[in-house]
Amino acid sequence: MLATTPDPDHEGPTSPQGDLADRLDRTVLYQIYPQSFADADGDGIGDLRGIAERLDYLAWLGVDAIWLSPCFVSPFADAGYDVADFLRIAPRYGTNADLEHLTEQAARRGIAVLLDLVAGHTSDQHPWFRAAIDDPDDDRYVWSDVPVEGFEPGPGRRGGYYRPNFFPVQPALNYGYARLDPAEPWRQPVDAPGPRVNRAALREIMAFWFDRGVAGFRVDMAASLVKDDPGLVETRRLWQEMRSWLDRTYPGRVLVSEWGDPEVSVPAGFHADFLLQFGGDDDGLPLRSLWNNGAGTTQPTWGDVPAWADAEARGDAATFVRAWTAATAAIAAAGRGGVVGLPTSNHDFTRLVAGPRDAEQARAAHVLVMTWPAMPSVYQGDEIGMRYVPGTPTTEGSRLGPTYDRAGSRTPMQWGDLDAGRFGPGTPATSSYLPVDPDPGRPTVADQVDDPDSLLHLVRDLISLRHRDRRLDVGSPLEVLATGYPMAYVRGGSLAVVLNPGRHPVELPLPGAGDARLLVGRGVRTEDAVVELDPHGYAVLDLGTARVGSAR
Repeated sequence: MLATTPDPDHEGPTSPQGDLADRLDRTVLYQIYPQSFADADGDGIGDLRGIAERLDYLAWLGVDAIWLSPCFVSPFADAGYDVADFLRIAPRYGTNADLEHLTEQAARRGIAVLLDLVAGHTSDQHPWFRAAIDDPDDDRYVWSDVPVEGFEPGPGRRGGYYRPNFFPVQPALNYGYARLDPAEPWRQPVDAPGPRVNRAALREIMAFWFDRGVAGFRVDMAASLVKDDPGLVETRRLWQEMRSWLDRTYPGRVLVSEWGDPEVSVPAGFHADFLLQFGGDDDGLPLRSLWNNGAGTTQPTWGDVPAWADAEARGDAATFVRAWTAATAAIAAAGRGGVVGLPTSNHDFTRLVAGPRDAEQARAAHVLVMTWPAMPSVYQGDEIGMRYVPGTPTTEGSRLGPTYDRAGSRTPMQWGDLDAGRFGPGTPATSSYLPVDPDPGRPTVADQVDDPDSLLHLVRDLISLRHRDRRLDVGSPLEVLATGYPMAYVRGGSLAVVLNPGRHPVELPLPGAGDARLLVGRGVRTEDAVVELDPHGYAVLDLGTARVGSAR
């Protein structure tokens, strides 16, 4: 059973939002970092009531689902990814009742709510761990009586050493080892009592929040559960079992993984997995080859990978296309359904606007995210061109290396001077969590909401187009014409997308271009069978019936 306290705020199940799994082909996801999105109580830290007050904005933007980074009780050594109670909302965010209110209000606007599930570890302040450090028979965590490289000394009467999953304050839950070794007795099989208890706890945690209106979970570090697992065979088996339980017990709910390898994770049972800055055989190269941010600058980087979305036009999207092709083929072969996720950025990766790349240059990247056959995920503020802010103070474990501090991607959402009653309470209070971008020219929702030529309106128009044009469904055919400058592809046989993130004009031969109807575009000219794009130009063109049936 779960070790938790009674929940006096709970009054029964709310709207289950149980059909999200059937809508992923057309779903646009929006990631919210709750600490810095919207503050309702004026303490300078975002909260659930603040998110609820901004739901009209999200509905106006057109998103279908929101994913909240962890909002559970935590000492916040790792921004909430060190959970001390999986069944209670952290007081700084509100109460369980506030979460239920959020799911109810979101459902009224057609928006599903996903929570972040930290499946592989807890905080060292969790009651489970506090019990384990004094009980030598407790095998809920990976524990050794002798020193082991990478293990941490146990702080309680038990002594010994525990295995962390990320930071030392995040002890790894025991899901067993795929390979046993008599010389290493801490390695338990995956069906030992401790691993069985933890698998059952995962189901209990998910059921608890499903019963309160949650539509699904994004699972943190989903590949990290079973240890020493060549080919992740046992880890995949674990998630396949979870998916079978989910489909039987809570049909329509979804599991989205932080795995970074949808070719493996979606056939393993997840409804979706993102291409990320890490993961897979090439360790995140497909996403980094699209928009690695800041190589050769003071920004945090993931290796000197030339990015397709940079003005220097040194990159190529071919690596991304190959990874997407392999993943979609594996998903189709598995026969269980599912989608690849494509994020603009996230709380761990540098924003699209970073270093020398400005918001105008990032427009083409947004068009790609919204028109590619994948599930788009917009990180809060990317829709207005918020930038990675160098020099942001390290906060709640954000620094991971000398040149890599995630705080610059976590600064407060820039609402600006909004009128009260329009998308919420008006101008937000001052943030005490992280400072706002100090640039006086920083973009805001208030400055862009009435400007039809703004990035915000481009993203809104793209979401609207994706919803109303079935040629942009994930399952609609794709024909890739070029992966460089420009990048070009055709969706559904007759919807052409041509993109130029570079600083020089480009052109592309495209039969039927002269008669095409421009649906979305900037800096584009079509003449006969040629599309011409200005620097940072883009076009979504309806070619009509001439090309129907030509896609492969």
